[in-house]
Amino acid sequence: MPRLRPRPPVNQDTQFLWDGFKEGQFRIQRCVGCKKLRHPPGPACPNCHSFEWDFIVASGRGTVYSYVNFHHPHVPPFEKPNPIALIETEEGTRFISNLVEIDPAKIEVGMPVEVVFTEVDPELTLPLFKPVKA
Repeated sequence: MPRLRPRPPVNQDTQFLWDGFKEGQFRIQRCVGCKKLRHPPGPACPNCHSFEWDFIVASGRGTVYSYVNFHHPHVPPFEKPNPIALIETEEGTRFISNLVEIDPAKIEVGMPVEVVFTEVDPELTLPLFKPVKA
């Protein structure tokens, strides 16, 4: 039996995010008080300390801010190498995800990427990123 991907922690502060991925939306939490976007989601704004928040539906586009091609130790079900990137979204937040549809040797800082919603199983949809075709 194939190993399942590790499950993300889901709580009242992150449920909107995972619901959005299932619906094909890349959502970013926003403070109602000061309008600052934030990721990762949390109960209070680190800027103004408000507990009131909503979210925006983001473009799903960004650039590779940093990355690593993870080789060792091998962690099933991930393939080797496992390209993991810190994506800077067009909206200005940063998000950690896997890069897909690219040779890991060709990843570059600053390369434009876009989200690909991938249903891993019926209960988990992940936002992975692929290079933007020129």
